[in-house]
Amino acid sequence: MILLVTNCRDITTDFVVAELQRRSIPFYRLNTEMLPQASCVMNGFPKTAWSISLEGNTVCGEEIRAAYFRRPGTPEFITTPENLGEKAYMEAEWASFLKSLYMRMNDVWLNSPTAIFLAEDKPCQLTLAHQIGFNVPFAQVTNDVDAVRRVTAVGPAVGKPLRQALLAGDRERVIFTTRLDCILEEDRQAISMAPFIVQTEILKKYDIRVTVVGKRVFATAIWSQEHQETEVDWRQGSRIDLKHERIKLPFLIEQQCFELLQALGLRYGAIDLICDREDKLWFLEINPNGQWAWIENLTGFPISSAIADELESITRAENVA
Repeated sequence: MILLVTNCRDITTDFVVAELQRRSIPFYRLNTEMLPQASCVMNGFPKTAWSISLEGNTVCGEEIRAAYFRRPGTPEFITTPENLGEKAYMEAEWASFLKSLYMRMNDVWLNSPTAIFLAEDKPCQLTLAHQIGFNVPFAQVTNDVDAVRRVTAVGPAVGKPLRQALLAGDRERVIFTTRLDCILEEDRQAISMAPFIVQTEILKKYDIRVTVVGKRVFATAIWSQEHQETEVDWRQGSRIDLKHERIKLPFLIEQQCFELLQALGLRYGAIDLICDREDKLWFLEINPNGQWAWIENLTGFPISSAIADELESITRAENVA
């Protein structure tokens, strides 16, 4: 059986579910926000001695041969305690339960949660990409306005979050990559509040999203320069008419993508590249758990099928073991 760890609203997992159903492969979708409604049992040993029963369905650790860690939700309580200490206790206990559950399946993940967490270190990504041979724009992580000015003084530069791009709250907002035109002295206090990435801006011909699954590469050109609002960050503006096109990467770049995933201990990765105006490719970052459903929708790339293939290969390896 294949375990899918996600949340009720994750459309990307819906694609994988449809593919597994098409192949008649048994699976269990664990929407982790619903765990407080489940009956959960975990023994001290062996590591497969756990079970979760929810809405009349039960999954046991002994059954799991492969697992896909997608977007688990935070457990939601039917009745939330008014006491903040009690609420924090319940949240911590569920987080601890899930951490233990995830660690028990380290051998069967497409990408393990631990590998995902470590791979999300963007400065580490840039260092590894440079060592592997990618072209990497100069970047630094700083909260010092003078350091930012030294980068912008050399030429065009952009700023982007080091980790957290989503501002939660009553009015949820996203921090997009932004061009840094003029850094003023009155910006000093705001910049000092938190470190961020300052990077030399590469003038683009188009963006590239490279979706790597096992030994398969799906490269998509995103023609971001055709619209003013998507020039710096193609995600801005949410344009439904943004052109996406299948492309073939040079062999060397494909091999570098594989090498990067191997160095990070990943079977899946969503890599962002840039093609500059001289057709030179540049590495920006890798998302070890990035979205891909919209790429499949717009290009027809069989990414869900490739993920199912990879999960099946893990299952076969487990059966041999």
